Amino acid sequence: MGTGKAGGAHVRGIIVLLAALAIAWLAGGEFVAKHQPDVIYPGPGVTEVRRLSDYHPGLAGGPGDTNVYVLEGTQPGATVLVLGGTHPDEFAGFMAALILVEHAQVQQGRLIVIPQANASGFTHNLAGEGHPAYIDVETPGGLRRFRFGARATNPVHQWPDPDVYVQASGQQLSGSETRNLNRAYPGRPDGTLTEQVAYAITELIRREGAAMAFDLHEASPEYPVINTIVAHPRMMELAVMATMDLELQGIAIGLEQSPAALRGLSHREWGDYTETLAALFESANPSQGRLRGRTGAELVLEGQDPLYERAAALGRLYVPFGPEGHPLESRTGRHLSTLKAFFEMYSLLNPLDGISVSGLPGYEELLANGVGAYLQPPR
Repeated sequence: MGTGKAGGAHVRGIIVLLAALAIAWLAGGEFVAKHQPDVIYPGPGVTEVRRLSDYHPGLAGGPGDTNVYVLEGTQPGATVLVLGGTHPDEFAGFMAALILVEHAQVQQGRLIVIPQANASGFTHNLAGEGHPAYIDVETPGGLRRFRFGARATNPVHQWPDPDVYVQASGQQLSGSETRNLNRAYPGRPDGTLTEQVAYAITELIRREGAAMAFDLHEASPEYPVINTIVAHPRMMELAVMATMDLELQGIAIGLEQSPAALRGLSHREWGDYTETLAALFESANPSQGRLRGRTGAELVLEGQDPLYERAAALGRLYVPFGPEGHPLESRTGRHLSTLKAFFEMYSLLNPLDGISVSGLPGYEELLANGVGAYLQPPR
């Protein structure tokens, strides 16, 4: 009798062990898959592909290293940097940068694009948010699959978070902000992984003599700084011109000056620590917000949520929110149209040292054709 009970316990133990191993195997497979780089196809305008570690060798071979795409025109002109993927769950910023790499061509000047600025952030999701692991984008040649990442560096790559993060400026922030790339500028060469990535980007701006630098973001519809340009004080004159140009096109957009007291952000520190004219763009993305419903890939792509419609009716949002929502095409179109306005206004003021870029779809074109129409087909 005792032997039978012992045998049953033994069998149950084996079953539990096998179940645990199966779960570990499945989870391990997902973990490894999220570390596989997204496939990016450099378009005809890309003249060189570098690595971020070229500007800080300490990143070489590690999870913070990422591709840097150079598009150089035949005519001399200004150098411009564009970042996507600072926060890898802000998908329109990544898509806009990707369209530059895969579809744009430069006639005058030089465009440097980093589509996945925080490469580590693309390897995981924010815990407890129910975010999709991947987003599928339809192109004329088939589906392209991209990782949907997290706002911050993967804690597997940078751990533990301190109780208080003392930023390079000396400002004290919440401990979790130590993994936020957009609180880490100008960075430290011997700091955390996130600070080293920030340092490398700042070094790139300095060494390449970037005349302008842009950081592409998204935020929740209930966030006050939304559908807005945030510009360094030295960028404000140009930003006003770009804003007026966009308004004439029917694209409503706000403008704010970078606050001097808020440290670590790209639009402040790039302008303070280098000669570049710096700005950050925000588009309205309901998948970022606290009022959303189910956070599937369709919310990221379609940008429609009935709960946000109700919030808009109650006057709780900072952007209009109707049945059409804020789809990926609209958000990506805002970023590309805003970039184009800055390129044109800068070139108007500096005709001999301007930046001329073709292949940028307009806002209405993106709404009509979709984001995938301007990406390379899968190979």
